[in-house]
Amino acid sequence: MLLKYYKKLAGMQCFTRADAEQITGSADAANFLLHSYQKKGLINSVKRNLFVVISMETEQVLPNRYRIATNITEGAYITHHSAFEYYGCANQVYYEVYVSGNKKFATFEYDDITYRYFAPRAAFGVSEKPDGVRVTDTERTVLDGINDIDKIGGLEELLRCLELIPYVDEEKMILYLEQYNKQFLYQKSGYILSHFKNELRLSERFFDICESNISKSVRYLYHGIKHHSNIFDNQWQLYVPKDLLGMLSQGG
Repeated sequence: MLLKYYKKLAGMQCFTRADAEQITGSADAANFLLHSYQKKGLINSVKRNLFVVISMETEQVLPNRYRIATNITEGAYITHHSAFEYYGCANQVYYEVYVSGNKKFATFEYDDITYRYFAPRAAFGVSEKPDGVRVTDTERTVLDGINDIDKIGGLEELLRCLELIPYVDEEKMILYLEQYNKQFLYQKSGYILSHFKNELRLSERFFDICESNISKSVRYLYHGIKHHSNIFDNQWQLYVPKDLLGMLSQGG
């Protein structure tokens, strides 16, 4: 008889104690359900007040890592390298998920995956997908990757992710850069994306806007290249690798 609730929970995939109380009608009934279902192996506790449903057919966790991450806190969303992975545009798949949002949580592990909180850089560019996953959109994911290269796994991994993106919305890119309002991000975006302008369908207007928002501040593209042989790019006022895309063919 108790299994009558399983179908509802399976449709949710992830749920909280409050969800269980709403479904069963009382706190006592919810506690009994949670205890019984965990004992039967129908649900697992991910962390305090977050549960996932186990498939009765495969005995595997129903929600994927991204769906779980989205439910860690109210309004949580996938970001940085994890967003590239979600879109199928990552060269490597990591055993950790970057999760952002207004409510911080302590890093934890579940089912061999580490869920790590990343303080939000901005509030724009987040969308909820049909599968229930909240994730930064492609344009913000690209800019977040350029802004925080170390959170993408380094420069080479970022370039490989960009190789797999079919296109970006230029107007969104311009709007998001304005909202970030960071000179260094304009510099890095202009330089890096100029190597992918045809593939990403970026016009000269985009690069003119990037260039108009930088000063004479000279920077290194990425701290990881400081000890390598670099050249100075006068247009973007950056010390950069001699052959950026050559890093891909040479394996870094």
